[in-house]
Amino acid sequence: MNEPLIELRRITFAYPDRPVFADLDLSLRRGDRVALVGPNGAGKTTLLHLIVGLAPPSAGQILAFGAERRIERDFQTVRARVGLLFQDADDQLFCPTVLEDVAFGPLNLGRPSAQARADALETLDLLGLSGFAERVTHRLSAGQKRLVALATVLAMRPDVLLLDEPTNGLDEATEERLTNLLAGMDQAMIIVSHDRRFLQRLATRAVRLADGRLTEATLHSHGHSHYHTHVHLHAPGVASEHVHPDAELDHELDLG
Repeated sequence: MNEPLIELRRITFAYPDRPVFADLDLSLRRGDRVALVGPNGAGKTTLLHLIVGLAPPSAGQILAFGAERRIERDFQTVRARVGLLFQDADDQLFCPTVLEDVAFGPLNLGRPSAQARADALETLDLLGLSGFAERVTHRLSAGQKRLVALATVLAMRPDVLLLDEPTNGLDEATEERLTNLLAGMDQAMIIVSHDRRFLQRLATRAVRLADGRLTEATLHSHGHSHYHTHVHLHAPGVASEHVHPDAELDHELDLG
């Protein structure tokens, strides 16, 4: 039975100046690659932070790997199995060199130094960064920092990936490589992105966050003369019809 790896139940959360979530539910199972979309400021990044305990809810339950998580100690084990890619790479990179940054996570998990170094080098090679090990991190370009930040996450070999705008700063060729890499991975994922093409190629399902609530969306394919996939949100109780092969009467999902 495919039990959820991560489950949020009736989560409520607010900042001092505004509410963010109200009775929000979400589950992530093995094999899921969930596109989390919605307008800017809806709380998509906050939702990822809740899952790893960086922001405590005011009400509701967070379950991860079969256990409820309430206090900081509970989330320490979650962070060992859930890799969070921050929206800003500079929030993730703090060591002098690329190799030190990427090896930090494996070392923190208790792997021997030689193993952590090997894992770091293997991950850099996987991302096309094999010559970057001794580079000074803060001197990298924005796109290079983005890939190094992702390497720090992947080197830990997590069971779940939470990816916050993973294609920011990447050129087309690098994005293509990243898309193919992620598509071949077994980890369950929640992906926050405004990159429609990236989500269309990678996500297995989609949810939209707006006005404090999540709405299930569908990854919807059309039989056009040219075939491609659109992300759509169906209004509750409204059937979607295609009167003409190129007509799209359902609501296209707002990526923000």
